[in-house]
Amino acid sequence: MDVGKIIVVGIGPGSEADMTPAVADAIRRSDVVVGYKLYFKYIQHCLSEGAECVDTGMKRERDRAEQAFELAEQGKTVCVISSGDACIYGMAPLIWEMRRERGSDVDIEVLPGISAFQKAASLLGAPVSHDFCVISLSDLMTPWERIERRIRAAAEADFVTAVYNPKSKERYWQLHRMKELMIESRSADTPVGYVRQAGRDGESVVVTTLGELDPEEIDMFTIVIIGNSQSYSWQGRMITPRGYYNKQNDASVGIGQGIMMESFRTIESELRDRNIPLDRKWALLHAIHTTADFDMESLLKTDEGAVSGIYDVLNSGAVRTIITDVTMAASGIRKGALERMGLEVKCYLNDTRVATMAKEEGVTRTQAGIRLAVEEHPDALFVFGNAPTALMELCSLIRKGKAHPCGVVAAPVGFVHVCESKHMLKPFADVRKIIVEGRKGGSNLAATLVNSILCYDDAMQLRPGRDL
Repeated sequence: MDVGKIIVVGIGPGSEADMTPAVADAIRRSDVVVGYKLYFKYIQHCLSEGAECVDTGMKRERDRAEQAFELAEQGKTVCVISSGDACIYGMAPLIWEMRRERGSDVDIEVLPGISAFQKAASLLGAPVSHDFCVISLSDLMTPWERIERRIRAAAEADFVTAVYNPKSKERYWQLHRMKELMIESRSADTPVGYVRQAGRDGESVVVTTLGELDPEEIDMFTIVIIGNSQSYSWQGRMITPRGYYNKQNDASVGIGQGIMMESFRTIESELRDRNIPLDRKWALLHAIHTTADFDMESLLKTDEGAVSGIYDVLNSGAVRTIITDVTMAASGIRKGALERMGLEVKCYLNDTRVATMAKEEGVTRTQAGIRLAVEEHPDALFVFGNAPTALMELCSLIRKGKAHPCGVVAAPVGFVHVCESKHMLKPFADVRKIIVEGRKGGSNLAATLVNSILCYDDAMQLRPGRDL
């Protein structure tokens, strides 16, 4: 007797329109169709006269495969059906493994189908338009510890993540745990979409956020898709951009700014905590971009609303002067931004009066420079990237009521009096402060923090560097 054939097919999510012509033709050519009885109603229109449908019951995939081989070895053409795609949590791998185990000569053909997550994605908008992964939360054959490692890896790598088998009566907690793991690496505002009965009667589509996702609304007939850091919702749809629009439609973005924007997106995706206020995040992204030091995530301290508040004061024209402790800090502040906002940067270090004052009063030149600056511009934005003694001098003048700066950027660097100078600044509750804790700092870092203030109006669009 001639050996028959097994054709493993994915019938799609359920609708006739979502079944491929190749799959429909394979079902018509088959003597026997083997599958779970729930799926037989989706293929009735394809069955040839006299074709037999064999149901092995739920959770009996191995029995289903064995029966398919027994029938094929009798010379029959057997079609093994899976919902969605046969290779995605379907019957195809089991059929191939059993062929190896049996040493069978049965010919095997696999035909793809539209998967459930593909159908769900199309109904949600365009959520899987960039790198994505698919994870099953069923721990019936995969240890949960391994599933959890995969969830963590997907979250940290910023993959859009489609979730199969999210919840059942017995497995009620796994999706709750996945939400916990995802929110460790992603903002609570990350878009999430889920579709129940995709392509079938009773279809429902929901777009929400990671923070608002309620696992209790999910069941085994639901596909969940969690967006990445670039995904957004719009008009009830979920979209993950590839970047074509920005590249093709923004002629105003130069090469330098384009590189900076891409760098910022990379930095944002690698933050341990992305669920932080935009005000602080904007300064943090600038700090890390300048230093390549992700320790800034814990070292950079900003008062609530400090960046936006200083920006508002400078942008309104109420204050038009920025004071730096050294010329290097002044040189790093973008001239285009200063001109655009009508601001002046002054450093008194080389003022002819400074050397005389320093000698006469027994202080450092940077201290003397701050004293002169406060006399002439007591309400300025004061910026420190080098000299802790200068910052200590400003703190003393604030306590005496002689200085009332609209803000202070405190990033002196070094080993002597550096930490103390920053601690001295912290008690001034009425002064907007941006502080780099500890020994780290520098003029370049101080300057970039000022630049983050001057271009704060670009923060919402994550478009740094327009003045490059």
